[in-house]
Amino acid sequence: MDPIAAITYKKDTTLAMLLAAQAKGWELWYMEQPDLFLQQGRAMARMARLEVFADADGWYRLEAVETRPMADLDVILMRKDPPFDREFLTATWLLEAAEREGVLVVNPPQALRDCNEKLFAQQFPQCCPPTLVSSHAGLLREFHAKQGDVIFKPLDGMGGSGIFRVDHEGMNLGSVIEQLTEQGRYPIMAQRYLPEIRHGDTRILIIDGEAVPYGLARVPMAGETRGNLAAGGQGVGRELTDRDRWLIDQVVPTIREKGLLFVGLDVIGDYITEINVTSPTCVRELDQQYGLNISDQLMTAIERRLQASKV
Repeated sequence: MDPIAAITYKKDTTLAMLLAAQAKGWELWYMEQPDLFLQQGRAMARMARLEVFADADGWYRLEAVETRPMADLDVILMRKDPPFDREFLTATWLLEAAEREGVLVVNPPQALRDCNEKLFAQQFPQCCPPTLVSSHAGLLREFHAKQGDVIFKPLDGMGGSGIFRVDHEGMNLGSVIEQLTEQGRYPIMAQRYLPEIRHGDTRILIIDGEAVPYGLARVPMAGETRGNLAAGGQGVGRELTDRDRWLIDQVVPTIREKGLLFVGLDVIGDYITEINVTSPTCVRELDQQYGLNISDQLMTAIERRLQASKV
């Protein structure tokens, strides 16, 4: 995970997962990306025993670091936030080595590599708003001219970083395209602006193919087009609609096929805009608003997966 000392206690989903695992009597071990390594073909790590507490003034205690095979563990939760950079990519290869030695990695390393948050959603075009992925300025300008009001965003961002809206007037269109594509070097995503964002960008969580019955609508603050909580959005829970359930039905078979245990759909109005597989969040907010224990549901799903692997 990311450094545990730096998390935001009241909303950190990984901490909720750790608390749920500990409540089941499971033994917790803590690693960051630089702690993973390969030695003579074996997946190894520097890891420390971890104890967590439901206490905003002190939520963890770490013991001394030990060097051990990752295969000593039953499960590894890969909860490192994007960006999906070279370090993250290397971590998936190292975790795949642990997987070959019998460790259950959640979510699977290959799926983490295959399922870019933005591009994965494009496997379901019937669920998405008009979208273009390109580095070509001419194509991006044509898309904007056709759609009139467009959101431009990088393919590897998170938390709303690097997102621009360019309306029908086209102010700063060229600058936005140049900056995001780095002068045409990297593809970006252009998506028709959805005015329903004013009612929120809803995160829908899916655990082992089953959706949590409530989503968290992240409503933008005044003057913003981004609903991300990291960008100042307010999290408001809501029941899933019939349209939400139709969208879920479209993606669940592929999610199951890829072995993804924990996934977050981002839905604006009638459309999926992203599918988050790296480190889906919003668990704490939904737990608090609806009296749920989503992390316990995930740990129970992990138990089932472990039991099935031993049959």
